[in-house]
Amino acid sequence: MATERQNPAPIPVEERLFSLVLALIATESGLTKADILSTVQGYRQRYDPSGENATLERQFERDKDDIRELGVPLETLETPGDPGNNQTLRYRIPRTAYELPADITFSDAETTLLNLAAMAWREGSLSRESRRALLKLRSIGVETSDPVLGYAPRIRTRDTAFDPLNDALSRGVGASFAYLKPGDPAARLRKVAPLALVQHQGRWHLKATDLDVNEQRTFLLARIVGPVRLGRQQIDVPPGDYAALALRELDAIWEANLAELEVRAGTDAATRLAARRGAETDDEGRILLHFTDVNLLADELAGFGPEVRVLGPAELRDAVVDRLRATLLAHEGAL
Repeated sequence: MATERQNPAPIPVEERLFSLVLALIATESGLTKADILSTVQGYRQRYDPSGENATLERQFERDKDDIRELGVPLETLETPGDPGNNQTLRYRIPRTAYELPADITFSDAETTLLNLAAMAWREGSLSRESRRALLKLRSIGVETSDPVLGYAPRIRTRDTAFDPLNDALSRGVGASFAYLKPGDPAARLRKVAPLALVQHQGRWHLKATDLDVNEQRTFLLARIVGPVRLGRQQIDVPPGDYAALALRELDAIWEANLAELEVRAGTDAATRLAARRGAETDDEGRILLHFTDVNLLADELAGFGPEVRVLGPAELRDAVVDRLRATLLAHEGAL
């Protein structure tokens, strides 16, 4: 996913993801790729029913990965009698993954409050475009029901730096910000000419020219600390598909890095990690996982505690151990 200077996206990325989740959870039988591209907000505006939609299909493939990165259990269903045909595959998000256990009950007062909260959520979360998409799905024979689930807080959350950097892209001006790299004792001021904002593996990155060294760099927005300040003068940028370039570079890094994990069966870690893009399970039950940033993955794996043991690479294993030791030290006084 990307927004860039030459071709700003008319539909915000989080709106497209939110609309996609709503559509996929609103049907039990699932939706084909054509159903999705022709009806869902963010896709249908660019869908050509009689033309070439290869770019839009690639966008959908990246969106599927990002939804799974958010922990949403996206399922793929093959059509009976037509196995292996990607055009007839159906996609859905099973409601059963979010249903409460049968032994949980509520009093009449609690049920009333939950119903009121659900009504408020439904009215506040479904935009006019989202409602229109659900109506269009019904018009083509897809049985749907209004979903009432708390996806929006996760999907709609963006890094604080996103909006000002997107403004810099729209205006064609430079930007400056403090950037803290892992291992550095303090943040460094970076002055850049923004080229594109892209989302890769659920995280936003900025492709930009570092003006101090006149070289292109990719910055993780989560590592920008403090405010982003915009310049006043226009910056000339040579034409190019910088978003596609950034995504290719990030994909190459992701492909080159492979983690070997021993994960306890039946745990939250096993469920989430096995569903990640490109995840594989070897003959001994270990999960092989590609990654882009060793520190980000170490943060995530350390959060699973004893459910995960890192077998390799050594850099990742050491990073996870360091985080677990820091957690232990921070809580020694409370033991």
